[in-house]
Amino acid sequence: AIAPSDRAMLCQSVNVVFHSAATVKFDEKLKLSVAINMLGTQRLVEMCRRMTKLEALIHVSTAYCNCDRSKVEEKIYASALEPGQVITVVDSLDENLVDTLTPKLVGNRPNTYTFTKALAEYWLKENKGDLPLVIVRPSIVISTINGPLKGWVDNWNGPTGIIAAAGKGLFRTMLCDANKKADLIPVDMVINLMITAAWKIGTQKSKEITVYNCCTGLRRPITWNRFIKLCFVYMRKHPFSEIKWYPDGTVTSSVLRNNVYRIFLQWLPAYIMDAMRWLIGSKPIMVRIQDKLCKAARCLEFFTTQEWEFDDSNVNALSRVLNEHDKKEFCFDVAQIMWEDYLENYVLGIRRFIFKEEAESLPSARKQVSKLYWIYRITQILCVMSIWHFLTLRYAPLRRLWSNALRLLVHIARMLSIVK
Repeated sequence: AIAPSDRAMLCQSVNVVFHSAATVKFDEKLKLSVAINMLGTQRLVEMCRRMTKLEALIHVSTAYCNCDRSKVEEKIYASALEPGQVITVVDSLDENLVDTLTPKLVGNRPNTYTFTKALAEYWLKENKGDLPLVIVRPSIVISTINGPLKGWVDNWNGPTGIIAAAGKGLFRTMLCDANKKADLIPVDMVINLMITAAWKIGTQKSKEITVYNCCTGLRRPITWNRFIKLCFVYMRKHPFSEIKWYPDGTVTSSVLRNNVYRIFLQWLPAYIMDAMRWLIGSKPIMVRIQDKLCKAARCLEFFTTQEWEFDDSNVNALSRVLNEHDKKEFCFDVAQIMWEDYLENYVLGIRRFIFKEEAESLPSARKQVSKLYWIYRITQILCVMSIWHFLTLRYAPLRRLWSNALRLLVHIARMLSIVK
């Protein structure tokens, strides 16, 4: 809690408030998600009302708070449930009962995060009063594109954790429509938009709530297929240290195929590696890691198998009122993103800021990934040969086909030797 003296100081001196505090865990318990994302917003608004010098209140939401719609405009949508009623119900019931009611309350939304963020927006609309309020809705936030350091990232949220695990060779399949757009946004562009939005509302007062969809899907789209392929290219060029297997993987829109791949490419190797660790006296950890990775992947599947059209007219209009110096200093123009360069720095950022690996370790990491490449290819060839051998032993038609093919190859080889 904030001390009374600190609260008084804030109310007397603060000009701009950026409200980005939230629980961003997709599978968070509804009770905690309501407490942080909704009640936290209410308490902040109560404090803002007492701030005598307040010029701007910037509330950070998410572009996916209205993911039950295929097209999302820059406006606040009405809620089927009253935020106050949801708070009352969730607050009055014990956690187990709230967990039971969660699917019914959340409805068409995939998780408690998007649900509570949407309710928080609607509550702000109904209770804004005369506060100078702006809402910024970023899509999937990943590393910086420019500053303070290129590629800076400090959390495992969203695709970052999956890419990090794939780079270590631990994650190899994902349920995903490869041709859908991956609406990714650099975190520093979101920050620049927030600062510019605060300047705009602070200098040009408006009674209306301006909403900014901070997204790349309309003006600088990239598909999941291209995103994943580029990440693998750069994870092989700048490999992580102490990787467990060669970085490779696949995406599929088939649930059955994804489950089969997951069993043979992730779970089976994890059990084998844990058995080996147990035999040498080490603690088995790979199955536990796989369990966490699969849970994280399931949380993302709703977003990797669909796509949305996020209108960003207000963002474009805001950019047009800036002079050239400010456009460069506070850049949020997604049209300037060069995905190849950006994603290379993203991978380097994961290496440096997530795994804490210095550039000096790159030469040895490249040697390791080169060795694993040949082991990986030999393993693939041996697996194919083993499967084919099993099939030819079991099925007579295949055995005859294989024998005929071999005889044909021998005959061709003899003919070539005669020609010579």
